[in-house]
Amino acid sequence: MLKEDFFPEIIKKLPKVNIGIDGVNAYLFQGENQQIIFMSFKKDVEIPEHSHEAQWGVILDGEMELIIENKKYIFRKGDTYFIPKGVKHSAKIKKGYKDITLFNQKDRYKVK
Repeated sequence: MLKEDFFPEIIKKLPKVNIGIDGVNAYLFQGENQQIIFMSFKKDVEIPEHSHEAQWGVILDGEMELIIENKKYIFRKGDTYFIPKGVKHSAKIKKGYKDITLFNQKDRYKVK
């Protein structure tokens, strides 16, 4: 499989989601009380500080700098992270980054 075709058809058939970031492809698996988002980044992106319900993710490819409560972490392929509910965080995500993220929130993102 080619890098640009990272996610298989079973994922790409899921509804696309609008996460409000240019250069990001995102697919939604909707649960009763949570959302799982499959994301891939076509360019470098900076996410400003924010907070929301709990979030857990696994990095499938690439690299992300995540700042959680003013402490900087670097995550790469194979790493996982967890951000508790209400904890402020921001991120610098590099082009080529891909992940699966679970939000403990049924309405975090809307379908395009």
